[in-house]
Amino acid sequence: MPTEPAPMKYAGTRAGLEGTLGAEGIGPAPQALKKPGYDQVSGLDALELEPKKDKGRLGLRIWNSAWPKLLAIAIVVLAWELVYLAEWKPAYVFPSPLDVWATFKDLLTEPKFWDGVRLTMTRAITGFALAVAIGTVIGAAVSRFAPLRAAIGSLITGLQTMPSIMWFPLAILLFQLGEQAIMFVVVIGAAPSVANGLISGIDYVPRTWLRVGQVMGMKGLARYRHLILPASLPSFVSGLKQGWAFSWRSLMAGELLVIVPGTVSIGVRMQNARDLSDTPLVISYILVVLVIGIVIDQLFNVADNALRRRWGLTGN
Repeated sequence: MPTEPAPMKYAGTRAGLEGTLGAEGIGPAPQALKKPGYDQVSGLDALELEPKKDKGRLGLRIWNSAWPKLLAIAIVVLAWELVYLAEWKPAYVFPSPLDVWATFKDLLTEPKFWDGVRLTMTRAITGFALAVAIGTVIGAAVSRFAPLRAAIGSLITGLQTMPSIMWFPLAILLFQLGEQAIMFVVVIGAAPSVANGLISGIDYVPRTWLRVGQVMGMKGLARYRHLILPASLPSFVSGLKQGWAFSWRSLMAGELLVIVPGTVSIGVRMQNARDLSDTPLVISYILVVLVIGIVIDQLFNVADNALRRRWGLTGN
């Protein structure tokens, strides 16, 4: 009578899925499982991971960011030199880039120049801080109460589009030739932009987030603090950036029009250079104002990019 063959022993389901059958089965001996590392992850899982940062190419990244700006400067200087060589205006009215550069270097070595920069930046930071505080309160109130928005919503936009120089006659009548006149114009020029930035950010908070916050029991100030204000930060930062631009322009106009006795700011020094028909010095102060504006703008860009990366709005 034929004997039945011995039953074949198969590996368990887990071993079969792992591709190992053991000593009594078919296939290689089982091996210890290893957790997949970063390089072993593939497919859709790899798409969810942040790409590795190439720290060794920092110099290349800096160069890629700097060369367009350097090219733009070179084009401007070249056009400037060509106009100078064409003798469009006399040399004492329209100097060459080399003459302005020599004056600019001498200007940077003067202690009194830095005193003027310190005074101007103190005014700028103080006025902008007041504008942020006032604009934030107004923006939060307008976005919270519908009747208030209907009453002054359009007024805020109108104030934002109004040239700041139009406020100086009134500011001089109200505060005479003093610091308060300059601060008044700086604040009224920047606060509407800050308020509009916050209002726009709150308006574009997803309705789903608001419903989730309501389900979680967020009400009143807690709702604004933990949900609405953080969600509106990207638009609010853009409003701050625009508000700084308005406050900086208002300040420069104020320092040229409102000369406070006993103070020597960038605007006052520039006005004195104009009275002396010192064109290289006038252009040097224009460059100083331009450089300060670019530096502050880059700081806002860094904050904006960091916020966008936090919210997953960029690919880097």
